[in-house]
Amino acid sequence: MAKAKSKVELQDDLAVTLAENLNKQFKASALKVAYFLDGDHDSPSEVSGWIPTGCTALDLAISNRPNGGFPMGRIVEITGLEGSGKSLLAAHALANTQKMGGLSVYIDTESATSSEFLAAIGANLKEMLYVPLETVEDIFEAIESIIESVRKSQKDRPVTIVVDSVAGASTKQEQAAEWDKDGYNTAKAIILSKAMRKITNLIAREKILLIFTNQLRSRMNAPAFSDPWTTSGGKAIAFHSSVRLRLTPTGMIKEGPAGKQDVVGINTSAKVTKNRMGPPLRAVSYPIYFNRGIDDDFSLLEMLKKLEIISGSAGNYTYADETTGEVIAKFKTKDFRKTILEDVNIKDRIYKELCEKYVLKYKNQDETELTDELIIDTQLEGID
Repeated sequence: MAKAKSKVELQDDLAVTLAENLNKQFKASALKVAYFLDGDHDSPSEVSGWIPTGCTALDLAISNRPNGGFPMGRIVEITGLEGSGKSLLAAHALANTQKMGGLSVYIDTESATSSEFLAAIGANLKEMLYVPLETVEDIFEAIESIIESVRKSQKDRPVTIVVDSVAGASTKQEQAAEWDKDGYNTAKAIILSKAMRKITNLIAREKILLIFTNQLRSRMNAPAFSDPWTTSGGKAIAFHSSVRLRLTPTGMIKEGPAGKQDVVGINTSAKVTKNRMGPPLRAVSYPIYFNRGIDDDFSLLEMLKKLEIISGSAGNYTYADETTGEVIAKFKTKDFRKTILEDVNIKDRIYKELCEKYVLKYKNQDETELTDELIIDTQLEGID
C-alpha cells in the first residue's frame, strides 16, 4: 500500500508545480520568474557578491556578514554635505572592484575628478572607464548600454558604476532653457523615477554595483526635531536603493608641532540610514587623509577597542584570549599593522572575534523574550 504524503509535502509539490507553470507562461522573457528563496542562486533577490568599501568596519555595518561591503546587483546612495567624503568612498569602491579583477566606470557630472588622487588610493587609471556626462537622460542611457554589453560579453565579471553626482546632473530640458527662472524644477525627479524603475531590475541579476552620490540640501520648513536635510532629485533613488549612507565630518586631523599644525585630513561618521542587507541605523567612523584616502587600520583599531576585543589606553594595547586570559599580543598604536594585521593567524582570529560580536544574529519570534531594558526613542535622526 502506498504511503500517503504529508500535508507539508503536498504543499511543496503544489509550489513546485506553480513555479513550473509560471516559468512556462513567461518563457518569452528568457528568464525565470518564479524562485524559491532557500538557496536558489539564480534568484534576483540573492546578492551575487560584495565590493569592499575601503573600511572594514563599514563593510560589516552594511553587509552584516564577514568579508562584505557594497552589494553587487544593488543600488547604493551615498549622501552628505560638501566635503564629507562621498566621492572618495565611491572611488575606493571603484579601486577595490579593479583589485577583484572587475571593471570600474566613473560617470562624472561635475568635471571635478582628480586622476592623481584616484591613483593614490589604488585605482588603475589605464583600465578605469571615465564618462563625463551632463544630463540624467544621457547618464541612464549610458548605464543601460553598459548593462547590455556586460550581459553579452562578461556576465560573471564584477562591474561598479559610480554616478558622481546626482545633484550635479542637469536635464535636457534645463540645458535648452535660458538662464532666467523657467518654472518648477520637477523634470529631474520625473526622469529619475522612470529611470530607477527600469534600472533596478536590470542590474538585479547581474554582478553590477550602481553607486549614486548625492548632496544634502536644507529641507524647507522642516518641523522641529525632524531631519533638516533632504536630497535633490526627488525620492526615487532613496526608494530604490538597497543601501543608503549619510556621511558627516566629525573633526579635523592635524599634524605637526604645536602652533604650526596643518590640517591633513578629516574624521568622518558613516551612518547606514537604509539597509536591506542587514540592520539599519548603524554608524561607524573612519579617518580620511587628503593624501591617501581612508585609514582602515585606525578605524579597525577603534572598533576593536569599542567592542573590548583589545584592552589598554594611551597607545599601549593588549590582545588576550577571552576565555583563558592568555596574552596573545602586546603592541603600541604605531605597531598595530606590524603586530596584528601582518600576522595572518592573529589577524584571522581577531577578525573572527570581531564578526562574532558585531554581526547581528537573526532569531525566531519564539526565541525572544521581553526585557525591562527596552528603550523606545521617538526621534529618528538622519533619516529623510
